Amino acid sequence: MKNKILNTIDELGIRFVRIIWCDNANIIRGKAVHWKTLPDYLKHGVGISAAQQALPVMYDVPVPGSGLGPIGEIRLVPDWETLTPLPYAPGHARVFGDMVNNGSPWPYCPRNFLKRMVAEAESEGLQVVAAFENEFYLLQPTPEGILPVDNTVFASTLAMDQHQEVIDHIAEALVEQGMPVEQYYPECGPGQQEISILYTQALPAADQQIAFRETVKAIAFQHHLVASFLPKILADQAGNGCHLHISLWRDGKNLLLNPEGDGGLSQVACQFIAGMLQHLPALMALTTPSTNSYRRIRPHCWSGAFRCWGIDNREAAVRVPSNPDGESPTNFELKTVDASSNPYLALGAVIAAGLDGIRNSLELGEAVAVDPGHLTELERSQRGIELLPTNLGEAIGNLSADQVLLDALGVELAQAYIAVKKAEWEAMKDFELEEEVELLLERY
Repeated sequence: MKNKILNTIDELGIRFVRIIWCDNANIIRGKAVHWKTLPDYLKHGVGISAAQQALPVMYDVPVPGSGLGPIGEIRLVPDWETLTPLPYAPGHARVFGDMVNNGSPWPYCPRNFLKRMVAEAESEGLQVVAAFENEFYLLQPTPEGILPVDNTVFASTLAMDQHQEVIDHIAEALVEQGMPVEQYYPECGPGQQEISILYTQALPAADQQIAFRETVKAIAFQHHLVASFLPKILADQAGNGCHLHISLWRDGKNLLLNPEGDGGLSQVACQFIAGMLQHLPALMALTTPSTNSYRRIRPHCWSGAFRCWGIDNREAAVRVPSNPDGESPTNFELKTVDASSNPYLALGAVIAAGLDGIRNSLELGEAVAVDPGHLTELERSQRGIELLPTNLGEAIGNLSADQVLLDALGVELAQAYIAVKKAEWEAMKDFELEEEVELLLERY
C-alpha cells in the first residue's frame, strides 16, 4: 500500500498532498505535506491541536464549555482511498483525513460520526445514498464592493452565455475529480448558480460536498470572481440552499418505491421521513447552523419553513419529487439544509433521525398539497403543520433537549458542537445582514 501511494504521487507529479478536515463551524481546513517527506506521514498523518474542534466561525480561539483547549494533540490520518489530484491546483492533491487519538477514532471527529451513522443504518439492513444540491452566488470585486456578476433571472440563457467559461471550467474540474455533473442552470438570484452532481453512498457524498465547495471557490478565484455559498447574501434576493437528496437501498434495490403507499412511498420511507420531521426542529442546529441561515428560511421563499412534507411541494421541509414516468418516487429531498453546515454532521444527524423513525415505527402525516404559508394558524394546527425555528438560538435549544440526536453524536461531540454554536449565536445574534455578510461571505 505504501509503495502504491508513493508511486501514484510520483507518477502524477504531486508536490504537496493536502490533508483536509472540516470543523464544527464548517470551515474547511488542511495541512499540506511535501512529497519528499510524505513517507513519514503515510500511516499516522499530521498532528493538529485538539482545540481545532472548538473553534467558532468568527476567530481561531477555542470557545469555553467545549471540553477542549490548548492541551492535547490528535492525528489527522489520511483516508488514502480519497486521494485526488486537484485539477485547479496542478502539483497538489487532496486527501480526506480522519481524526485519531491513541490509535482509535477520536469521538470529536465529524467524519467518524457519519461513519458510525452509516454503520447504524447498515445494522438495519439499509444503505443510505445521498447528494447535496448546491446553490451559490458568483460575485465580482468592484470599487463599490463585492457585487453580483449579473442581474439576470431564473434559467436565463443570457447568464449561461455570460458565464460559460467559468461554469465549464468548474464542471470539467468536478468531473475530473470523479463527481459526475447532472444539471446546471442560473438560479433566480442575480449571479446565482446551481450545479447538481450525481448521488453516491453517504460518506463519499459528504466528501464530495467538501470537494464541491473547494472546487467552485478555487476556480471562481482564478476567474477573478468570488463564489459564496452563504445562505443569505442579498436581503431582497433568493438565498442559497444546499438541499439534501436521500434514498434508501438494500441489496441493490431502492426501497422507496411502493405504488400502493402514501405518495407512492414504502413503509420504510414513510417512517424514515417521519423521523426526520419529528427531529427537524433540533436537526436544524446541524443542517442550518448559522445565524445567517434563518434569513433564508422564511415562508413563501421555497426554503422549507414548515414542518411537513408534500409531493413536489417546495414550501414543505421535505419534498418528494414526482417521477416523470408516473412510477413511485426514487428519492426525497430535505430543503432545510444549507452549505454553512458541516456535511458529515448534517447527513449523519439526518440518518440518526430517520433511523429513529424506523425503529419506533413513526407514522407519517398526510402530504400537504398547498402552500402552508397561505393557511391560517388554526388550519395549520389542525393539519399538524408547524412553523420551524426562526433563529439559531431556538434550534440550539431544541438540539440540547433532543436525546436521540445527542446520543447519536456522543457526549464529547455534542458538547463541543453545541458550545461552538452557542458562541456563534451570542456573537452574531444582533448582527445586521450586512455585518454577517462581511464576516461570512468568504467563509462559506
